[in-house]
Amino acid sequence: MAHPPQALFASVSTGPSFWTSSLWTGALLASLSLNTLWCQAGDWPRFRGPNGTGVSPDSTPTPVVWSPTQNIKWRVELPGEGVSCPIVVGDKIFVTAYSGYGYTRGEQKDLKRHLVCLDRATGKTLWQTSVEPVLPEDPYSGAGVPQHGYASHTPVSDGERVYVFFGKTGVMAFDLDGKQLWKHGVGTESDPRRWGSSSSPILVEGVVVVPAGPESRALIGLDAKTGEELWKSEGESLGNLWGTPAVASVANPQPGAPTSEIILGAPGEIWGVNPKNGKLRWYAEAVGGDQFSTSVVVHDGVVYAVEGRSGGSIALKAGGKGDVTATNVVWKGRDANRFGTPVVYNDRLYFVSNGIVNCLDAKTGNKLFQSRLPVADASSANRPIDPPREAPREEGGRGGRGGFGGGGSGRGGTDYASPVAADGKIYFVTNTGDTHVFKAGDTFESLAVNQTATGETFAATPAISNGELFLRSNKALYCISDKP
Repeated sequence: MAHPPQALFASVSTGPSFWTSSLWTGALLASLSLNTLWCQAGDWPRFRGPNGTGVSPDSTPTPVVWSPTQNIKWRVELPGEGVSCPIVVGDKIFVTAYSGYGYTRGEQKDLKRHLVCLDRATGKTLWQTSVEPVLPEDPYSGAGVPQHGYASHTPVSDGERVYVFFGKTGVMAFDLDGKQLWKHGVGTESDPRRWGSSSSPILVEGVVVVPAGPESRALIGLDAKTGEELWKSEGESLGNLWGTPAVASVANPQPGAPTSEIILGAPGEIWGVNPKNGKLRWYAEAVGGDQFSTSVVVHDGVVYAVEGRSGGSIALKAGGKGDVTATNVVWKGRDANRFGTPVVYNDRLYFVSNGIVNCLDAKTGNKLFQSRLPVADASSANRPIDPPREAPREEGGRGGRGGFGGGGSGRGGTDYASPVAADGKIYFVTNTGDTHVFKAGDTFESLAVNQTATGETFAATPAISNGELFLRSNKALYCISDKP
């Protein structure tokens, strides 16, 4: 049986009576209408797209083959490095970067974060703003920070504003023309291992939800319009959290109650949190370990998670009250995953860990296949020559420690990106810039291995929108398209 998180979410909402007044219903409907009105079809508005599913929001055909000389619509140099993912909002692309300290050495006082807005069609920079840091920052040393730097959190947008999270420097909101609307600090602490901060903010019913685990051991809810802190829910284990929350719908909500709940993976457990006040609604014993490096995925009311270190996979029904371990768990396994978040597509769950593709039946947890990624032909950047080999089953504990550090990919090095799905295909980007494209199905069928660039590293998960892919390296942003 899972044990209730000690001293977790004990704090009461710090916001005004807005949360408990009769105005809640009207404000909720207004915020839902706003989000529905402004989020256009095809938008990729947050980390891993709509609700973090990693699945394209439209059915437009997507490219299979590309190379530095084929099907790259545009390439734009960024003002610095980073591993945050691009988001797509209408005809604009937003991405963050950092410069002045870290990969360039330098001093912390010279560190700057950047938010860049690009024209989707041409890649032209429409505007760019820089943000001064709150110091001191976690040092650029050890196993963590040098792997991802100081622009690791993916922005989120409701179609009217863009919200960015820069760790100790705080959360900021900008309108789509680059005007800063508000800023709110969320703490200046560090995680126990000093690996740095990487969880991305999300939007739930007009609330910007910030997983500020390293910064303040807390999950924080901010009013999306004003930046006012509505609630702050603390828990010591949140210091070992690097994943991003998802959202699940609430079945048959009571009048005036929220229609959604925040789903969060925490060390050893999965939590369902009330976005109205930050209170814990339910929890379930999940995958073991003292940290949670990947993100949860919600699909058709079921929460999926595959975690590394000691290993563990789980599917459980969202919803309920209190400890739901005995009633809500659909299946559990010992599958191990390092850093990337799985994608659920056509009733199959895919994840890539240490250069090995894994596919599970999403309904049962049974393994459908496990294959090593093929090696690209050095003379033809978009054709696999070595057939994939069946990999030995990875049991819990295999793959080393979690968090940021050593590991492996099909070509050496650590892969941090997550797989995404579109048009009957799964896309996975390695650290060296190879994008593996394979057919979604019960067996592994490689369609192509595409090299986007040489001499660059790719740690960000791609965005997909209207048949185009947006890939971010440590130096540039690419639009991949086979449209005439």
